[in-house]
Amino acid sequence: MASFTTTTAAAASRLLPSSSSSISRLSLSSSSSSSSSLKCLRSSPLVSHLFLRQRGGSAYVTKTRFSTKCYASDPAQLKNAREDIKELLQSKFCHPIMVRLGWHDAGTYNKDIKEWPQRGGANGSLSFDVELKHGANAGLVNALKLLQPIKDKYSGVTYADLFQLASATAIEEAGGPTIPMKYGRVDATGPEQCPEEGRLPDAGPPSPAQHLRDVFYRMGLDDKDIVALSGAHTLGRSRPERSGWGKPETKYTKDGPGAPGGQSWTAEWLKFDNSYFKDIKEKRDADLLVLPTDAALFEDPSFKVYAEKYAADQEAFFKDYAEAHAKLSNQGAKFDPAEGITLNGTPAGAAPEKFVAAKYSSNKRSELSDSMKEKIRAEYEGFGGSPNKPLPTNYFLNIMIVIGVLAVLSYLAGN
Repeated sequence: MASFTTTTAAAASRLLPSSSSSISRLSLSSSSSSSSSLKCLRSSPLVSHLFLRQRGGSAYVTKTRFSTKCYASDPAQLKNAREDIKELLQSKFCHPIMVRLGWHDAGTYNKDIKEWPQRGGANGSLSFDVELKHGANAGLVNALKLLQPIKDKYSGVTYADLFQLASATAIEEAGGPTIPMKYGRVDATGPEQCPEEGRLPDAGPPSPAQHLRDVFYRMGLDDKDIVALSGAHTLGRSRPERSGWGKPETKYTKDGPGAPGGQSWTAEWLKFDNSYFKDIKEKRDADLLVLPTDAALFEDPSFKVYAEKYAADQEAFFKDYAEAHAKLSNQGAKFDPAEGITLNGTPAGAAPEKFVAAKYSSNKRSELSDSMKEKIRAEYEGFGGSPNKPLPTNYFLNIMIVIGVLAVLSYLAGN
């Protein structure tokens, strides 16, 4: 593991290496009040926008003329960071390790612990050296090195959000489903808030199926979630020097892409599909990895129902995987705002704007909101229209109307 240097006692255990030198992340400011949650100021009609940065957990206040919105992460920076992550994935082929990074930060959640951040979950604590050195996190320092320049560029994005953003984007860019993500996760602020070692799953426990249930049930997940999430092993390789599992290289990994070596679960290990389930079921290739916890999916009666389903139906797998990934990413996290935000900056799960006729019926020229414009556009296109052409004419109806009018005129003329 790469060596690190420490810049202050307060940041001695939170270490994120940059591309040129090892650096420490300062977790607390000198003011004791900075560790408390930031309270939003009341909006003033004279102020249209306010940007506010608080160290020890970024807080961004977006103020409109009539309301104040508080976010742990800046929505605009989140969107830009996602584009940078896409470029990183294309150049470094690092999809698998980004998925693993997000999972391992979120996978420490314990539903029986109510207090945050003691309960674990996606809170960025994996950026602290004490947690990074947990055995299950071997090699993840490389993921942090890759993401650190993006974090430096977008300081308004929390580590917790950055890890989950990278994980979901990696799935989508590898051909997987769109994950219904929300953001606004608050970061843990010190190494003392890291979870104890041992909360993550082991690859070769004595009772694989029971071990998986012990770990994932603790997070509030069920058998369907366990099997669906296991399907993410369609991406990536296991390296024996890190995990103790797999071959040094195979015919599928000896030439990369990326650093060569390791043993993959699937032949196309940078493509997200349902081949993981197919390959385990068929057991057709000794060069493909099958861990004890992988084999348990087809040996345990309850797991097998879902494993068989996903081997036969990729669409069903994608649907269940997207739901399980979002659940894993969200549970245990602390959001600011509490409901989270989407990448367009709106509250997650916000109800669509209702149409109020009086709002648009005055003599004053009034601009429609973006959401209402989209609603009108969708309804217009639903009838076959588009911004570039008028609605199609129903010629048959017009002909019938003309015939009816002519019949009436003929009747009147006859009388």
